[in-house]
Amino acid sequence: MSSIIEVSHVYKAFGGPTIINDCSLSVAEGSITGLIGPNGAGKSTLFNIIAGNLAPDSGQVHFDGEEISSLSADQRFHRGLLRTFQIAHEFTHLTALENLMMVPPNQPGENLFHTWLKPGLVQAREQKVRARALEVIDFIGLDHVRNELAGNLSGGQKKLLELGRTMMTDARVVLLDEIAAGVNRTLLVDLVRNIERLNREHGYTFLVIEHDMDMIARLCDPVIVLTQGSVMVEGSIDEIRNNPDVIEAYFGAGATTD
Repeated sequence: MSSIIEVSHVYKAFGGPTIINDCSLSVAEGSITGLIGPNGAGKSTLFNIIAGNLAPDSGQVHFDGEEISSLSADQRFHRGLLRTFQIAHEFTHLTALENLMMVPPNQPGENLFHTWLKPGLVQAREQKVRARALEVIDFIGLDHVRNELAGNLSGGQKKLLELGRTMMTDARVVLLDEIAAGVNRTLLVDLVRNIERLNREHGYTFLVIEHDMDMIARLCDPVIVLTQGSVMVEGSIDEIRNNPDVIEAYFGAGATTD
């Protein structure tokens, strides 16, 4: 498989400490790649650099062969590079369905001129977006709460909703940042199933930060281990679990993965 994301010799420091230190990695198109490492390894910082929320001090990020280091997060979003967050970012006072309908960019109704002079255009586009949102909310298993305010949803339902929001765009790569955090085991099964379906049926590529090693083991191949801001090793989950350097760095000296 060809690489859709290439990170090359990236550095990032905040005032003094170097958080990302000569980091290079690639993500194969169509893969579900795991990114693990101890707290403070730089995983979320690296995500922010790839997504465009932070600029690297040096180094490059390529997306589908294009150098994107100078592009804004919004520009990367429009190219199909999206990220989710550890804490879901829903519109609390809109319904779950309305949250999905907010996502597609450049809707005619956002233009006051169109709402006054082209109401038919606005209505037609809104009906199309609503139809797509209904398909998505059924896909992610939240149809029963589609008219519930998003702020009232459980943590797991909010994570499912955030995953659904990626389906309202032409997403190609989704960066998942600890999507299992705060999610009960029942909804976690739904999350994993939806990620697998999006990968298999819609061709999404995923890069996944996660501390739940069972989730990583089920979803991800390969797995990249980040320590002190750079890649220590990459391999299958079995190779990672049996690597003594990883065990010491990730779990602490003297620990085992049993």
